[in-house]
Amino acid sequence: MAVQDPYEVLGVSRDAGQDEIQRVYRKLARAHHPDINKDPGAEEKFKDVSEAYAILSDPEQRRRYDAFGPDFRRVPEDVDPDMWARSRAGAAAGAGAGRAGPYATTGGGGRTEGFGEDIDLEDLFGGIFGGRGRGGGWSAWAPSQGADQEAEIEVSVEEAYRGTRRTITLERPGGRQTLDVTVPAGVTDGQRIRLAGQGGSGDTAGDLFLVVRIAPHHRYRVEGRDIYTDLPLAPWEAALGTTVALQTPGGEAKLKVPPGTSSGRRLRLRGRGLPNPRGTPGDLFAEVRIMVPPEPSETERRLLEELASVSPFDPRRT
Repeated sequence: MAVQDPYEVLGVSRDAGQDEIQRVYRKLARAHHPDINKDPGAEEKFKDVSEAYAILSDPEQRRRYDAFGPDFRRVPEDVDPDMWARSRAGAAAGAGAGRAGPYATTGGGGRTEGFGEDIDLEDLFGGIFGGRGRGGGWSAWAPSQGADQEAEIEVSVEEAYRGTRRTITLERPGGRQTLDVTVPAGVTDGQRIRLAGQGGSGDTAGDLFLVVRIAPHHRYRVEGRDIYTDLPLAPWEAALGTTVALQTPGGEAKLKVPPGTSSGRRLRLRGRGLPNPRGTPGDLFAEVRIMVPPEPSETERRLLEELASVSPFDPRRT
């Protein structure tokens, strides 16, 4: 089946940058994904968009498509693009004269007309076909490498901590394919999981890379393998010191708050961040926020007023 023009499929210009191509692809993929779009033609359109993106997102495949057009997967690696273009032009002229094109699979003698004069393809391409052109036709081209592809998956902080599994659905020329993917414990934001041989199609399939994104969390913020969380304290807990129970992705932990702790101070729980399968785990940092009673009782108010009257402490002079 002929390769469609990937630029036309995505609706981008031939000098479009990778950012534009990726943006357009994501928009079209969402619009035509069979799980979202129930139109009978959506699945076929989704496949076309995916194939176009596989070509244009891979610099080498794009370069070859620009050079050789729909035949880019069949043309041997060391064919000169200018020579190819001249041969194609000659083929068009030859076809107009009622003669065979330069790459017609004839299995004949290897001399082909269409350049205005007879040209020996073996001479043209420096014998790269190893004599196949003379005796076996031109159907035996070098194998093509399928493009590597990329997709994103989102996990929670807890899933990143302990590991999880995801089921993904791939659109293949022969139909949908479902894969179970293991997301290892300690995965970090932006880390790529390689699924060998699950990428773009070709004589040798490319790889599929799943880029992990850690979803925003109402309690935790992740930076690398370190995790940050807020630690609300009452004024007297911060002033006198205490030990508090703190929730972490790995379960509850005890945290000692030293006396004289102020807002903004970070207390570290070493090794309680994301695990590291190959080394030292991250740390968990509890950032102190001192909270006051929104509606103090009469006793609390009296004690606070008493403290204010006797304490020389002025936080604006420290």
